[in-house]
Amino acid sequence: MIDRHPDPDALLASLKQEEERAKRGRLKVFFGMCPGVGKTYAMLRAAHEELRDKVNLVVGVVETHGRAETEALLKDLPMVPRKKIIHRGIHLEEMDLEAILAGKPQLVLVDELAHTNAPGSIHAKRYQDVIELLDAGIDVFTTLNIQHVESRADTVRQITGATIRETVPDSLLDLADQIELIDLTPEALRERLSEGKVYLGGKAAAAAENFFKSTHLAALRELALRFTAERVERQLRSMRSSHVKKTVWRSGERMLVAVGPSPFSTQLVRWTRRLAAAQGASWIAAHIESSRPLSPAAQALLDKNMALARELGAEVLVTHDEDIAAALVRLALQHNATQIVIGKPRGWRPSELIRGTLVDRLIRLGGNIDIYVVPAEQQSRRPTWRGIEAAFSGPSEYGWAAAAVAAVTLVGLLLPEKYYQAIGLVYLLAIVFLPLWVGRWPVLLAAVLSAFAWNYLFIPPSYALRIGNIENVILFATYFGVALVAGQLTSRIRAQARHERRREERAVALFTLTRSLAEARTLDDAVSAALRQTDELLDAKTALLLVPDGGGELAPHPASSYSLDEKEAGVASWAFRHRRSAGRFTDTLPGSAGYYVPLVRENQSVGVLAVVVAANEQLTLARRDLLDAFARQLALSVERERLREAGEREKFLAESDKLHRTLLDSVSHELRTPLAVITGAFENLSGLDDAQLRDSLVTEGRTAARRLNRLVENLLDQTRLESGALKPRLDWCDMSDMVNAALESVGDALADRPLEISIPPALPPIRADFALTEQALANLLLNAGLHTPPRTPVFLAAGLDHGTGTAFFTVADRGPGLPPEMKDRVFRKFSRGDAAHAGGLGLGLSIVRGFIAAQGGEIVVGGNPGGGAVFTIYLPNNPPEPTPSA
Repeated sequence: MIDRHPDPDALLASLKQEEERAKRGRLKVFFGMCPGVGKTYAMLRAAHEELRDKVNLVVGVVETHGRAETEALLKDLPMVPRKKIIHRGIHLEEMDLEAILAGKPQLVLVDELAHTNAPGSIHAKRYQDVIELLDAGIDVFTTLNIQHVESRADTVRQITGATIRETVPDSLLDLADQIELIDLTPEALRERLSEGKVYLGGKAAAAAENFFKSTHLAALRELALRFTAERVERQLRSMRSSHVKKTVWRSGERMLVAVGPSPFSTQLVRWTRRLAAAQGASWIAAHIESSRPLSPAAQALLDKNMALARELGAEVLVTHDEDIAAALVRLALQHNATQIVIGKPRGWRPSELIRGTLVDRLIRLGGNIDIYVVPAEQQSRRPTWRGIEAAFSGPSEYGWAAAAVAAVTLVGLLLPEKYYQAIGLVYLLAIVFLPLWVGRWPVLLAAVLSAFAWNYLFIPPSYALRIGNIENVILFATYFGVALVAGQLTSRIRAQARHERRREERAVALFTLTRSLAEARTLDDAVSAALRQTDELLDAKTALLLVPDGGGELAPHPASSYSLDEKEAGVASWAFRHRRSAGRFTDTLPGSAGYYVPLVRENQSVGVLAVVVAANEQLTLARRDLLDAFARQLALSVERERLREAGEREKFLAESDKLHRTLLDSVSHELRTPLAVITGAFENLSGLDDAQLRDSLVTEGRTAARRLNRLVENLLDQTRLESGALKPRLDWCDMSDMVNAALESVGDALADRPLEISIPPALPPIRADFALTEQALANLLLNAGLHTPPRTPVFLAAGLDHGTGTAFFTVADRGPGLPPEMKDRVFRKFSRGDAAHAGGLGLGLSIVRGFIAAQGGEIVVGGNPGGGAVFTIYLPNNPPEPTPSA
């Protein structure tokens, strides 16, 4: 019987996917083979239809490229003004994502999905903006060309010679609810190009001779059509996964070939590949595992056949079933395969008298599925017994079977002869339990031995191989049949349980790995968990080789348990470059010690997983498939980490660019003002006879020079702090000397402000860096002078806190003070209050904190009870040891 019910797991996954789609906005992609086919025009026409249906839509960004028809359609649509960004003195415009999210429209038009945003934008790529819109429940219409699809970029480069730098990951297109192909013949597109409807001016002629050649356009058109067809096929298979599979849908040809541990399967795989290529169909290579074990040689041949199928482009499937015909039909229904290919049966089996041949059963069960029966070539007709070798158990199992029969026989000999029927039941019980420990053939031997022992020793007449009456003949024949069937069924159940344990082991291993990778906080944690699990699962040594984010050679991760020599590193490098498995158990460099699986993501290798098992161990196809799954999960983790790092870098670059602009604007203003004063003073001094005016100009120049000097010192100090070059020189210093030096350096800034100083007499010296502390005090005093009105009192105090054993310096004023929100960021670079003085870079307090922290102290800010701000410096104070008296 074939299970035609929908797969519960697939149904659950489909329901979960639908639930996620319901929460997300809908994405429609207008897809084309290249620029100029009319994607934007089609998107705008669709937008007008939505507008007529009263849909609340806005234009996020649309590029018309000067095309009159496109501009005419765009004119009547509501638009969100673009966000203006200044990058290196150039004014750029980008889609204003924040404004769109705040407006909460139903639909947004976003042109050119693969566009790279200007530095300073929220996201580096426009498709990331689209993802955020979809997550907010907003529908999106967008446009995309085939050359910008990540998995097709290399193919487009090979066709056209143009390197595509802006790409969109295929995973985003998997989120699309609809992809509408905007198709145009190469001739019609070249005609549009010549009419100036694609590019304007001389650019059109250059494009016609390069990217827009007829051969290029034909190839790109085929690529776009195939991409769309593949998506439709995936959607069809997804739809079928949630429906009862009673028959196949012949929307397109798809072939399924049965592959086994036979030399003929190699020919069968190649024959199917040729037929699939001739029909332009996709194909599947399937192996049906049964309870019958395979010998190492047969397993190696099966792995070779399946590897060949995968190399030739087949989708490889492995499932377990005792009924091969039912399993093949089930797989065909699940994967919508319209044709099944099998080899012509060789020889004859007694079981076929009852059940029929494999071909007969496939025809009977297959419904409307086409069945191809391919005969073996002449040189492959010799039967092979490799698959049967493993069915014969080792000598110890035959010994245990004989010992069990002997034990029951000894027990029977101790009983009276009249209990011979009960002895037969004991023999049968032993035959039923034996398959739990031994194989099929030892059970068969035990059944034969027990039957003859029972007949010869116990069934009357005893010690003879004949049976005296018809009742005992029927009893003996029934016993023999029941013993064989019971032993066979128990062996089959045992084998099925073994297969289920293996499947459960693989499923649990993959689940555990996925959970470990999801819970890992860093890539190092993820790699360590994956390699540790692989080591335990396969009893192997593993290594993960990754390419540094900036490029370079493959380098092993520190968590690796296997160290590669030069030869093995070369095999890993080959697997990385060609994106194919290599090494042991493959046809590429099979003499290697390890098996190397590339970590491939979006048609690009990000690393290699190396696995080394013992010389006498084999990596079965199922375990290699599990390693491939591990490699895909690791590739996802590597890509996720690198995307996170890229996001951090983009954020850092945006912040750096912001700081650069702030610094440039501030420095240019701060430098310009004192320089202008100094220049004007010197220009007016020449030929000036008025001594009073000359003194005034000199004073202005001197003040401006001091201001310029402070600016340069602040910039240099900030550079020293950020580079880590600042090393305090601690020595015993007098606190009064520090205060006096600071007052002298900023005396001009406090000239019109009353100054109150409170320092206890005879303060002991403190251990500090005199220059750094003096400059910190000077910056605090200068800050008070710059940010308070004239004639505002300024207070300066110094002393020792005997309770905490620290030295303190306090600078307070009666100015406007600091707002509460400013206290958290007052010590940040370039931080200035809203009502700050026009001058200054906002570095002074940042430098103060850096100087004090370098000495192990701290600075705190608070409010003055009488109004104003209070800054207090605390420095650790270790008094000097008293000098011993002579």
